[in-house]
Amino acid sequence: MPQYVPQTGESAVAETKTKVKKPPMYRVLMHNDDYTTMDFVVEVLMAIYGKPLEEAFQIMLNIHHKGIGMCGVFTHEIAETKIAQTHDRARNSGFPLMCSMEPAE
Repeated sequence: MPQYVPQTGESAVAETKTKVKKPPMYRVLMHNDDYTTMDFVVEVLMAIYGKPLEEAFQIMLNIHHKGIGMCGVFTHEIAETKIAQTHDRARNSGFPLMCSMEPAE
């Protein structure tokens, strides 16, 4: 079968349509405990999750009053990384702070 050779000025680029599926997203949840200080929770929400002070404070109050609060929604790998950073920072500061993740539907 003869092969097509583009003439001058023609492009041999074939157009392909690829549908890129968005990655599944996960909610990172922070759990209340009786030992981690409110100030530390606010600090973590600002430093690791990029929350402004007012939003971090509101999330902290939610965690304190309801027992759990959402830190953000991320891809699986980013959620895992943020949880690990939170746990490392908490352990290094002597707090038992815990986070978990669940699919965001």
